[in-house]
Amino acid sequence: MSWYDNAAAPWNFVSRKLITARLVTMWIWLGILILGGLVASLLTGAPLLLLVPAAALLLGGWGSWLIVRQVTAHAWAEDEEDLLVRRGRMFRSVTVVPYGRMQFVDVKAGPLERALGIAKVQLHTASPGTDASISGVPASEADRLRDRLTTRGEARLAGL
Repeated sequence: MSWYDNAAAPWNFVSRKLITARLVTMWIWLGILILGGLVASLLTGAPLLLLVPAAALLLGGWGSWLIVRQVTAHAWAEDEEDLLVRRGRMFRSVTVVPYGRMQFVDVKAGPLERALGIAKVQLHTASPGTDASISGVPASEADRLRDRLTTRGEARLAGL
Protein backbone atom coordinates (compact mmCIF):
# COMPACT_ATOMS: atom_id res chain seq x y z
CA MET A 1 0.00 0.00 0.00
CA SER A 2 1.38 3.40 -1.00
CA TRP A 3 1.54 6.44 1.28
CA TYR A 4 -1.39 8.04 -0.53
CA ASP A 5 -3.63 4.95 -0.62
CA ASN A 6 -4.87 5.34 2.95
CA ALA A 7 -7.99 7.41 2.19
CA ALA A 8 -11.07 6.35 4.13
CA ALA A 9 -13.11 6.39 0.91
CA PRO A 10 -12.22 4.44 -2.24
CA TRP A 11 -10.32 6.23 -5.01
CA ASN A 12 -12.29 7.09 -8.17
CA PHE A 13 -10.01 7.11 -11.19
CA VAL A 14 -10.60 9.52 -14.06
CA SER A 15 -11.89 8.27 -17.39
CA ARG A 16 -9.35 6.82 -19.79
CA LYS A 17 -10.96 9.01 -22.46
CA LEU A 18 -8.76 11.77 -21.04
CA ILE A 19 -5.81 9.93 -22.59
CA THR A 20 -7.43 10.32 -26.02
CA ALA A 21 -8.16 14.01 -25.43
CA ARG A 22 -4.59 14.78 -24.39
CA LEU A 23 -3.05 12.67 -27.16
CA VAL A 24 -5.16 14.37 -29.83
CA THR A 25 -4.16 17.80 -28.57
CA MET A 26 -0.47 16.93 -28.36
CA TRP A 27 -0.32 15.26 -31.79
CA ILE A 28 -2.08 18.17 -33.49
CA TRP A 29 0.70 20.51 -32.30
CA LEU A 30 3.43 18.01 -33.10
CA GLY A 31 1.85 17.35 -36.51
CA ILE A 32 2.14 21.03 -37.34
CA LEU A 33 5.79 20.95 -36.31
CA ILE A 34 6.47 17.78 -38.33
CA LEU A 35 4.73 19.15 -41.42
CA GLY A 36 6.55 22.47 -41.09
CA GLY A 37 9.92 20.72 -40.82
CA LEU A 38 9.20 18.55 -43.87
CA VAL A 39 8.04 21.51 -45.98
CA ALA A 40 11.04 23.61 -44.91
CA SER A 41 13.41 20.77 -45.78
CA LEU A 42 11.81 20.28 -49.21
CA LEU A 43 11.74 23.99 -50.04
CA THR A 44 15.30 24.75 -48.94
CA GLY A 45 16.86 21.44 -49.92
CA ALA A 46 18.54 21.26 -46.50
CA PRO A 47 18.38 17.66 -45.30
CA LEU A 48 19.45 18.79 -41.84
CA LEU A 49 15.98 20.27 -41.37
CA LEU A 50 14.65 16.70 -41.33
CA LEU A 51 15.95 16.55 -37.78
CA VAL A 52 12.98 18.71 -36.74
CA PRO A 53 10.33 16.10 -37.71
CA ALA A 54 12.50 13.31 -36.30
CA ALA A 55 12.83 15.12 -32.98
CA ALA A 56 9.09 15.84 -32.97
CA LEU A 57 8.33 12.13 -33.49
CA LEU A 58 10.63 11.18 -30.61
CA LEU A 59 9.04 13.83 -28.44
CA GLY A 60 5.60 12.53 -29.43
CA GLY A 61 6.48 8.97 -28.47
CA TRP A 62 7.80 10.03 -25.10
CA GLY A 63 4.86 12.40 -24.56
CA SER A 64 2.35 9.66 -25.41
CA TRP A 65 3.89 7.33 -22.83
CA LEU A 66 3.93 10.13 -20.27
CA ILE A 67 0.27 11.05 -20.86
CA VAL A 68 -0.84 7.46 -20.28
CA ARG A 69 1.16 7.28 -17.04
CA GLN A 70 -0.18 10.63 -15.78
CA VAL A 71 -3.83 9.96 -16.55
CA THR A 72 -3.85 6.49 -15.00
CA ALA A 73 -2.51 7.98 -11.74
CA HIS A 74 -5.13 10.75 -11.48
CA ALA A 75 -7.94 10.01 -9.00
CA TRP A 76 -10.15 11.52 -6.31
CA ALA A 77 -11.76 10.32 -3.11
CA GLU A 78 -14.61 11.80 -1.08
CA ASP A 79 -13.88 11.49 2.62
CA GLU A 80 -16.23 12.53 5.45
CA GLU A 81 -14.64 15.97 5.85
CA ASP A 82 -12.45 16.44 2.75
CA LEU A 83 -12.07 15.87 -0.95
CA LEU A 84 -8.74 14.27 -1.80
CA VAL A 85 -7.21 14.62 -5.27
CA ARG A 86 -4.13 12.61 -6.15
CA ARG A 87 -1.91 12.72 -9.20
CA GLY A 88 1.52 11.68 -10.32
CA ARG A 89 3.60 8.53 -10.27
CA MET A 90 7.15 9.74 -9.84
CA PHE A 91 6.29 13.08 -8.26
CA ARG A 92 3.19 12.15 -6.30
CA SER A 93 0.89 14.70 -4.77
CA VAL A 94 -2.33 14.55 -2.81
CA THR A 95 -4.37 17.74 -2.46
CA VAL A 96 -6.81 17.78 0.43
CA VAL A 97 -9.67 20.26 0.12
CA PRO A 98 -11.91 20.58 3.19
CA TYR A 99 -15.58 20.81 2.21
CA GLY A 100 -16.06 23.80 4.51
CA ARG A 101 -13.42 25.79 2.60
CA MET A 102 -15.03 25.37 -0.84
CA GLN A 103 -16.47 28.57 -2.27
CA PHE A 104 -17.74 27.21 -5.57
CA VAL A 105 -17.30 24.31 -7.98
CA ASP A 106 -17.05 24.68 -11.78
CA VAL A 107 -17.62 22.02 -14.41
CA LYS A 108 -15.86 22.82 -17.68
CA ALA A 109 -15.70 20.97 -20.99
CA GLY A 110 -14.26 22.09 -24.32
CA PRO A 111 -15.41 20.73 -27.69
CA LEU A 112 -13.09 17.72 -27.62
CA GLU A 113 -14.02 16.85 -24.04
CA ARG A 114 -17.74 17.16 -24.84
CA ALA A 115 -17.29 14.86 -27.85
CA LEU A 116 -15.59 12.30 -25.61
CA GLY A 117 -18.15 12.71 -22.81
CA ILE A 118 -15.74 13.99 -20.15
CA ALA A 119 -15.39 17.21 -18.17
CA LYS A 120 -13.10 19.02 -15.74
CA VAL A 121 -14.29 19.71 -12.19
CA GLN A 122 -12.58 22.82 -10.76
CA LEU A 123 -12.80 23.51 -7.02
CA HIS A 124 -12.29 27.06 -5.76
CA THR A 125 -11.50 27.88 -2.14
CA ALA A 126 -10.64 30.98 -0.16
CA SER A 127 -6.96 30.00 -0.34
CA PRO A 128 -5.50 29.72 -3.85
CA GLY A 129 -3.06 27.09 -2.58
CA THR A 130 -5.85 24.60 -1.95
CA ASP A 131 -7.69 24.98 -5.24
CA ALA A 132 -7.89 21.64 -7.01
CA SER A 133 -9.09 20.28 -10.31
CA ILE A 134 -10.06 16.85 -11.55
CA SER A 135 -9.80 16.42 -15.32
CA GLY A 136 -11.40 13.54 -17.21
CA VAL A 137 -14.46 13.01 -15.05
CA PRO A 138 -17.33 11.42 -17.03
CA ALA A 139 -19.78 14.24 -17.85
CA SER A 140 -22.73 12.74 -15.95
CA GLU A 141 -20.55 12.05 -12.90
CA ALA A 142 -19.09 15.59 -13.08
CA ASP A 143 -22.54 17.12 -12.61
CA ARG A 144 -23.33 14.76 -9.71
CA LEU A 145 -19.91 15.44 -8.16
CA ARG A 146 -20.45 19.21 -8.42
CA ASP A 147 -23.84 18.92 -6.72
CA ARG A 148 -22.51 16.61 -3.99
CA LEU A 149 -19.50 18.83 -3.28
CA THR A 150 -21.65 21.96 -3.21
CA THR A 151 -24.11 20.34 -0.80
CA ARG A 152 -21.33 19.11 1.48
CA GLY A 153 -19.61 22.50 1.36
CA GLU A 154 -22.80 24.34 2.30
CA ALA A 155 -23.46 21.91 5.15
CA ARG A 156 -19.93 22.34 6.54
CA LEU A 157 -20.06 26.12 6.12
CA ALA A 158 -23.42 26.31 7.90
CA GLY A 159 -21.95 24.33 10.79
CA LEU A 160 -19.22 26.91 11.43
